[in-house]
Amino acid sequence: MYWSLRQQLAHHTINGCNMRAGDLCGTGTISGPTKETFGSMLELSWSGKEPIALGDSGITRTFIQDNDEVTITGFCQGDGYRVGFGQCTGKILPAADLGY
Repeated sequence: MYWSLRQQLAHHTINGCNMRAGDLCGTGTISGPTKETFGSMLELSWSGKEPIALGDSGITRTFIQDNDEVTITGFCQGDGYRVGFGQCTGKILPAADLGY
């Protein structure tokens, strides 16, 4: 990763954005060299050139759209242990109209 977690936390909070115990920080994707190990939608869709099938629904996406629901899960494991978190789900809302 280019920035350490300490640097990301400092960047996040430097202008007064509070962090609390339990807050989840998305640090970006850590991907591998092959298509099966890509971690972001941008990588998976080859910058929007190849649609991604969403399960068996028949729906495809090249980018996230307004009102899509995104669920993140994660864990790490080692010899005899596994640490992670449950589902973290959010809905992508349309950008606010600021009247410009």
